[in-house]
Amino acid sequence: MSGKGGVGKSSVSTNLAAALAVKGYRVGLLDVDIHGPSVPHLLGLTGLMEFDPQKGIQPKRYSENLAVVSMESLLKDPDQAVLWKGPMKTSAIRQFVSDVDWGELDFLVIDSPPGTGDEPMAVLKTVPDALSIVITTPQEISLADVRKSINFLQYVKANILGVVENMSGLVCPHCAQKIDLFKKGGGKDLAKKYGLEFLGAIPLDPATVVAGDLGKPVVMLDIDCPAKMALLELADRVIKAAENSLEAASSSHV
Repeated sequence: MSGKGGVGKSSVSTNLAAALAVKGYRVGLLDVDIHGPSVPHLLGLTGLMEFDPQKGIQPKRYSENLAVVSMESLLKDPDQAVLWKGPMKTSAIRQFVSDVDWGELDFLVIDSPPGTGDEPMAVLKTVPDALSIVITTPQEISLADVRKSINFLQYVKANILGVVENMSGLVCPHCAQKIDLFKKGGGKDLAKKYGLEFLGAIPLDPATVVAGDLGKPVVMLDIDCPAKMALLELADRVIKAAENSLEAASSSHV
């Protein structure tokens, strides 16, 4: 989640889910951005989800290990606007979690829209032990909104797994020189200030744009590029941080 729009939540969520699936984990990817879902575009998924009378809603399958649910997969016209208010959005998110035939999962990655409104509140009420990853870009205009997100998560006593800095510098594809296009290090400083784990920095990379247009996560491209390597490292850190967080939670109830 993030208090700021345009920081790359959907891109990070999609690539994190894909990276975990590539590593052999059973992963669900839930897009709870009701009004502007983008996960299906990033994965090249089209068509409607199917309903099984015995098993319930069937998620779209991107691969054997990756199942996907998005509001767009319920619309006959993907360009149709969804004019829903709070209670309807909350009900839909609860159904996405409880009425979908996810099967056995190791990870459920949830992509939230920007802000601290109905969608993240519905997620935290439906999945109270969810671990929140806060996405930011390095510049202050983003950090100001992200600080509100952290305050929101602290207020509702949510578990914060860590902070990710997206668009962290640009590696020139011609000369490999690093350019701090949107500054660098703001996310790391933010994590330090709040005593949170810094999960990693993901650079701007032209390969990400190409991958998005192809409907293929950058972590699944055949080429090695800065964004792919950073996202695979992020997945490793998330796995470790999640294991440590779950161990801490279980030991506190012994």
